[in-house]
Amino acid sequence: MRDSKGGGVRKLGMIGGTSWHSTAMYYDQINKGVARKLGGLSSARLILESLNLAEVAPLQLAGEWGSVAEILAGAARRLEAAGAEGLIICSNTGHKVAAEVEGAVGIPLLHMGDAVGARLAEDGVKRAGLLGTRFTMAEPFVRERIEARGVALTPPAAATAQEIDRIIFEELAKGLVTRNSQRRLKTCLTEMGQARQQAVVLACTELVLLVDPVANVLPVYDTTALHAKAAVEWITA
Repeated sequence: MRDSKGGGVRKLGMIGGTSWHSTAMYYDQINKGVARKLGGLSSARLILESLNLAEVAPLQLAGEWGSVAEILAGAARRLEAAGAEGLIICSNTGHKVAAEVEGAVGIPLLHMGDAVGARLAEDGVKRAGLLGTRFTMAEPFVRERIEARGVALTPPAAATAQEIDRIIFEELAKGLVTRNSQRRLKTCLTEMGQARQQAVVLACTELVLLVDPVANVLPVYDTTALHAKAAVEWITA
């Protein structure tokens, strides 16, 4: 049994900074979740290794994933050495090197795809639109975990996917939120509804900056919130 003083919670290592804006959301949501669950003055025992997106993003865009894996695996090892009992990668795109990160340490990695897939399956969603970076929309590293739960994921048309990728790297990763981009996301969600999708997965941690998950034409699944909730459950298990 956990007590209101927050004793006994497990210590979680966070690989963040890609971008720091979404990592701040993780920190906020995890601490609030632990406080709600345990009460009193409880908060999460967290260790954060915040990466420099100016170093990581160019490697991603250049396809130098071996170098990206080295950076994230190094962060994971340092977090483990600092006492972390489990890890999360605070980025959808960062999960492209999740296997390398997990293999670099002897502690568990809480995979975003598992958290999102479990919630979609629980809600009975069979078809969903998928929005994220070019890597997350086109490659299997997150979507295969979700689709393994019986959910078919469909990205937007190529031109829309390209524009969303641009918005993420050129605007949201810098903390910029524009009306034009908000309108573009709203149009995209409307188009997905017209295509008979049952829901939309925001598979980029910053996309929620443009979208109100509770006020849309379709149910919106925010991967940041679902991953943070899974972290709370693990921390307090």
